[in-house]
Amino acid sequence: MIVDLRSDTVTKPTAGMLEAMWHAEVGDDVFGEDETVNALEEKAAKMFGMEAGLFCPSGTMTNQIAIKCFTQPMDELIADQTSHVYRYEGGGIAFNSAVSTRLLNGDRGRITAEMIGPEINSAENVHYPRTSLIVLENTVNKGGGSCYTIADIKPIAELCKDKGLKLHLDGARIFNALTHTGDKAVDYGKYFDGISICISKGLGAPVGSVLLADKATIKYARRVRKVLGGGMRQAGFLAAAGIYALDHHIGRMNIDHAHARVLAEQLVQCSWVKNVLPVDTNIVLFDTIEPAEVVLKKLSNKGIKANSTDTHRIRFVTHLDIHPDQVEYVVKALKEL
Repeated sequence: MIVDLRSDTVTKPTAGMLEAMWHAEVGDDVFGEDETVNALEEKAAKMFGMEAGLFCPSGTMTNQIAIKCFTQPMDELIADQTSHVYRYEGGGIAFNSAVSTRLLNGDRGRITAEMIGPEINSAENVHYPRTSLIVLENTVNKGGGSCYTIADIKPIAELCKDKGLKLHLDGARIFNALTHTGDKAVDYGKYFDGISICISKGLGAPVGSVLLADKATIKYARRVRKVLGGGMRQAGFLAAAGIYALDHHIGRMNIDHAHARVLAEQLVQCSWVKNVLPVDTNIVLFDTIEPAEVVLKKLSNKGIKANSTDTHRIRFVTHLDIHPDQVEYVVKALKEL
């Protein structure tokens, strides 16, 4: 048996999703003529209480476009030191936007208004870059799927409004967060200037993310997408998968979370595991006594695929292609390791 726990990006389209893709109405999206892309953008925007959306090939692109839209060269953004926009987007903040980054040490990747406030630079002091943007991540990948609640976000948004800053959400796994917290997606539009939602992670679509913002921002974002090479033509086949995922796959995410908890409960009992981080959603991070690469090799020999995130840390990610029998198999293998 092969069990792929490397990421929730490894999923394959379901039969229903493939059927929706096959029957998609398409056109040239660069001309704004792909009906299915337009429908996805409108649907996602409405879900989150935003005015408009822009379909892009990846979450990295939606995040980088948002940063470009909300900053000017020589500005500075504030984010947690584990944030995806800083660690895993190829230096795009500096390359694409000529912006510096102020990093904070949050709680499993979650930062607070109290932490942010003292780090905001005065726009009047020419020695400092102008603080213009705060970026949050929900869920936090390096935090083991840790979540912000709306109650956590509200004071940060109020601080941004008071200081004239923009607030962007890297919502790569936002639906996992909503499943865990019980918050409503539509309430996010009250607090964020930009939201990136990924449909190719926990939702199981093959490709894509959607950037949500007001109409003026999305108009400019469309220009930036073109410059970055993200203009796709008959992209409705991909957008149809996203619409199907939004309609059918959000309600089942609690299954992935339950599978993650089962794995974490077993890992706690393993003598070769030093520590297991709290599990809120579909990501399990655990520290090993032996080097992670040694453990990964042992797991691979049993058909279990996983990734390391540090020299002694391994990540499991559950998703819609992980079934109960596979979870049972992994539990048994962990006991035998």
